[in-house]
Amino acid sequence: MASRPGRSAFSYVLTYFWVMWVVIFFAVVYFFELHTKMFQFLQQLPDLFQNLSPKFYVALTGTSSFLSGLILVFEWWYFKRNGQSFIEQMSLNHLGPLINPDPNDPLSSCEKVVLTKQPGFECKVWQNPMNLLRGAEYERYYSATKKQALTFYDLNLSAQDHQTFFTCDSDKERKADSIMTSAWRERYVKARIEAAQSALQIEPDNPSALILLGEEKASTVVEAESYFQSALVAAEARHKKTLQIYNQSNGRSCELELKRDHTVLIYVKRRLAMCWRKLGRVKEAAKVFKELTKEPPNVNWLNASLGENLIECYLELGDYANAQATLARYDDINLPKSATICYTAALLKARSVSQNFSAEVAGRRGPTSQEFHAMDAIHRAVEFNPHVPKYLLEQKSLILPPEHILKRGDSEAVAYAFHHLQHWKRIDGALNLLHSTWEGTFKMIPYPLEKGHLFYPYPQSTEVHDRDLLPEFHPISVYPKKDLPFFIIFTAVLFSVTAALALFTHLVSKKVVIFINFKRGLF
Repeated sequence: MASRPGRSAFSYVLTYFWVMWVVIFFAVVYFFELHTKMFQFLQQLPDLFQNLSPKFYVALTGTSSFLSGLILVFEWWYFKRNGQSFIEQMSLNHLGPLINPDPNDPLSSCEKVVLTKQPGFECKVWQNPMNLLRGAEYERYYSATKKQALTFYDLNLSAQDHQTFFTCDSDKERKADSIMTSAWRERYVKARIEAAQSALQIEPDNPSALILLGEEKASTVVEAESYFQSALVAAEARHKKTLQIYNQSNGRSCELELKRDHTVLIYVKRRLAMCWRKLGRVKEAAKVFKELTKEPPNVNWLNASLGENLIECYLELGDYANAQATLARYDDINLPKSATICYTAALLKARSVSQNFSAEVAGRRGPTSQEFHAMDAIHRAVEFNPHVPKYLLEQKSLILPPEHILKRGDSEAVAYAFHHLQHWKRIDGALNLLHSTWEGTFKMIPYPLEKGHLFYPYPQSTEVHDRDLLPEFHPISVYPKKDLPFFIIFTAVLFSVTAALALFTHLVSKKVVIFINFKRGLF
């Protein structure tokens, strides 16, 4: 368990600021004897009001209108910039814990705000666990639509991944591997393919070159499978050879090479299994994914994505028991969540009640225990990623998913719905249950919406990253629009009322004074 961060002197001053002011106030009152002077002033107050001129009331209402107008402008500016009310934020973060502290919450609200701004809670781009084949799928899409599905930013991230997975420092000692090191850095597809083919002329069984051709040259999934089969044989032979050398020499360079060869072997097996999944050989694919999840932690960059691949295969097979068992392994508080984890949990719980579910009936009699758990799972999933339901309900058109996704963002929603929409359609009533309940999520999240309920506050910079990951022709899905905060409405009403009073007292100032004095005389 992570330790609590140390509190700074500023946080202590901010927390106990009001105590300091109370002490100062009573000290000043006692020292200057202000209580006696205040009493004398209150005794003279009725006479003072009777001598006030009409200009005083004009100045009073005008000043009130001016100040409330300034507050309104500041509140509106802060809301447009940060998506929440400044007054409300101060009340929730500082006054709320003092008035009604939560003994079960180990962190104060101020500390939660600090934690959410730490690097671990910032937007992070992840590899898409279900990334498609460039030649057999993305290139075919471009040929049919003349639209590029992948952005330069996304391709650049993939190039960095490829250099990490398929290269190491010792490659410069072998000509074919040296060529492939340059090939993964090439920007243009044609140059990468030509480099891979020249590497194969030097070393016919170079696994890295075969992987590149399977990813980018193959025009069909069947052709890609053939390349990956050849790459698997080459990768197994190279990994076995490197392992023998490592056991004999145990050198540093050999250790890095062994790690690289092991990563290549795992990558080829995974891509081959994904080809089988696309070709309808789902049981074979599921078997490989299950074996790969048992790999040691040195390939933990694949663990979560392999789990998602395995879950999707089980859903395709209709093996909901194994899907639930696999889901239980990854739906843990210590592991990063994903749309696949959250929405699969919702789908499996909705499966038991969706067939006979009716929103009207449930509203009249109240939800049953199973319906409540299903709706709660949907609320949890929607809070994690609110963009998914519009794709599942086909209120927004799908596109080919990018090679990298932003968790809780529109890019993740596209990637999830692209592969899982069919699983929701297969279960009778599941989409109807989702349609009837998903918007209720935002009524359950404490106001303001970004405060969060089951997860940390929704990141505000997802739109920027999604715009880099998704093509220009795709309209970015944004976080559901927020209602105007109460304090903006309140300050707007206050400004309008005080402005009207200022205008009224200016036009009929003498009558206002007579009316006030008349009312005071009655009381």
